[in-house]
Amino acid sequence: MPVRPAIIPCLRYENASAAIDFLVRAFGFERHAVYADPADPSIIHHAQLVWQNQMIMLGSPRHDPKYHWRLAREAGGVTTALYLVVDDPDAHHARAAAEGAEIVGPPHDNDGY
Repeated sequence: MPVRPAIIPCLRYENASAAIDFLVRAFGFERHAVYADPADPSIIHHAQLVWQNQMIMLGSPRHDPKYHWRLAREAGGVTTALYLVVDDPDAHHARAAAEGAEIVGPPHDNDGY
């Protein structure tokens, strides 16, 4: 039975087009919907990527007064992290590393913390 996402992370990337390509190559996400600006296709207004019946949404920076979105660079550090549960962590790690993902630690058993 497919899992229906109850919480969908929404992310902003300096170069959302490149981020989409990277997430597809390195982690196996699939493009569900990508809405680029008609006048400037490098600006992604909204994108939905899916992975094993789960979704993330992302887009280019939006500096609007309502939401106060900030990129990690603007906030001075990491602002989000995604945790993916995978059947083969070693293969997943190898794929991400081969695509240039910044690896902060090798796969390891986690005792629940």
